[in-house]
Amino acid sequence: MFNQPFLFMLLLLAIGFIAKNQSLMIAASILIVLIVIGIDHKIFDTLQAKGINWGVTVITIAVLAPIASGHIGFKKLGEVVKSPYAWIALAAGMAVAIIARYGVGLLSTDPHITTALVIGTILAVALFKGVPVGPLIGAGIAYIAMKVFELLKSGIG
Repeated sequence: MFNQPFLFMLLLLAIGFIAKNQSLMIAASILIVLIVIGIDHKIFDTLQAKGINWGVTVITIAVLAPIASGHIGFKKLGEVVKSPYAWIALAAGMAVAIIARYGVGLLSTDPHITTALVIGTILAVALFKGVPVGPLIGAGIAYIAMKVFELLKSGIG
């Protein structure tokens, strides 16, 4: 039971506790429980394969909730498009969605990059009170940075 993944999860739980990061503590605790009761091998493959899509769905539900509850309607939408900040937000939303698309592609073609992204996300969550929505956008940013690096390297060499 005290194998490397279990000890790693305990370390992450401790980091979450020290950093007072509830999301990290809950996630690590759930994974520890799954390991302890012995169903980790049955569930982890599904979580790895579908977890990001489930998470994106939950985030999308949270974003759409004000529309569904009536707090945001067509009148507010009409008012918002008159604001330059709304246009900036619109462009930013489109940009991150496009960047994340490249992230999904990178993670599927270069899975070893996932390790660095996960560690970066954990550090940001634990040390800087970040929100762990970063792997897809992080992978997208990494993809763009890699392409820029390749261009610079080929231009120099």
